[in-house]
Amino acid sequence: MTGRPRPAIAELPAYRPGRSAAAAEADHGITDAIKLASNEIPFGPLPSVAGAISSGIEQVNLYADHRATALREDLAASMGVDVEQVTVGNGSVGLLQQLALTYCDRGDEVAMCWPSFEAYPVFAMLVEAEQVRVPLRDETFDLDALAAAVTPNTKIVFIANPNNPTGTVVGTDEVEAFLDRVPSTCLVVLDEAYAEFADAPDYVSGFALRATRERLLVLRTFSKAYGIAALRVGYAVGPAPLVEYLHRIRAPFNVNAIGQLAARAALADQEHVARYVAMNRAGRQRLTESFTAMGLRVAP
Repeated sequence: MTGRPRPAIAELPAYRPGRSAAAAEADHGITDAIKLASNEIPFGPLPSVAGAISSGIEQVNLYADHRATALREDLAASMGVDVEQVTVGNGSVGLLQQLALTYCDRGDEVAMCWPSFEAYPVFAMLVEAEQVRVPLRDETFDLDALAAAVTPNTKIVFIANPNNPTGTVVGTDEVEAFLDRVPSTCLVVLDEAYAEFADAPDYVSGFALRATRERLLVLRTFSKAYGIAALRVGYAVGPAPLVEYLHRIRAPFNVNAIGQLAARAALADQEHVARYVAMNRAGRQRLTESFTAMGLRVAP
């Protein structure tokens, strides 16, 4: 060996992206495959986003604004919070990695329900934290069982709401009851990568709860409803002291300048988000009805 990685790294599984439609076609001798597994918006960029990307090309010789000040100001204004309560990352998954590096040492606990987003256990392994996995109940996060699994050694709890990959949500009352039970020594991370698509009547974003929770952080992304997955822009909203810790551990210029410009343009055009969400809802209903007619059970 030319180097000696930490044992945790030697055992760390590499991230496995979803297979392409072309690869599936080649393997199975089919044509016109449609890839759904990565949850990508199937359209090109909006004109405003394309224009922002074009304008940024002329400045690729310059470093980006490390703290993404203009984007953070736009996000803060859209949510009615102070800019010090907002940070950005290389996709929301980049922020998940920053959280693990910020809060966890060897032997600390990271709790989650399972199955959920595959990055949670990977980042727990990265920092040599112990994983506490609680089974889903009816494809949904079982917050009662998850709260019971939290111990004084639990540093972070990840809650994907809606959950990836099952698409289910937990309601506001359940989340509030969970937050009341979890000790203040534990950081609760609400991963809301798919929040724009949630339409259950009892669902509410963590933004509505954050003001009263000192240890609650909400993650969002521009990869899904905003349709700029390739540019890797995510953001986190939470108490200013917690956000400042995340600033400290950010890799220099980890959100590139073109991504920042595109995200600002996408955020300013909420009409397209509403169109994408409506199209997703119609497609989801069509799939549900078709699968049900085939005798398959579909998670709500």
